[in-house]
Amino acid sequence: MKVSEILQVKGNILYTITPDQPLVDAATTMAEKDIGSLVVMEYGDLVGMLTFREVLKALHANEGSVGGGTVRKHMDDHPITVTPDTEVNEVRRIMLEKHARYLPVMNAKTLLGVISFYDVARAVLEAQSFENRMLKAYIRDWPAEQDETTS
Repeated sequence: MKVSEILQVKGNILYTITPDQPLVDAATTMAEKDIGSLVVMEYGDLVGMLTFREVLKALHANEGSVGGGTVRKHMDDHPITVTPDTEVNEVRRIMLEKHARYLPVMNAKTLLGVISFYDVARAVLEAQSFENRMLKAYIRDWPAEQDETTS
């Protein structure tokens, strides 16, 4: 299974923000949309990712307040990306090794979407469930062996 297949199932809603917007606006958007990340875009290019991890770090640094900083100050400005052709097992490895819960999907310089740890887990579970059903159907339809004692 490839990343492109996960994106097809996931849909095409993508939430973005600019780096110069206040962090409080980003946190508000994330809370209202019930999302864990925002793609940071500037002049049509991906320049960073803002996840709940960065928002929590800002809350901690400001003693419980998001503070007056901008997204640029808190975003991950070198996010790990994958391509539509990346295999899901490679995505799982990257997410586990890098502690990344969200990965932008890029085709050259074009942002196609973001996949989350949840998206990957759901896709793997659905693929395994499908395979399990096919194997059970195959076993159920297994041809019975002829009884060799009959003449």
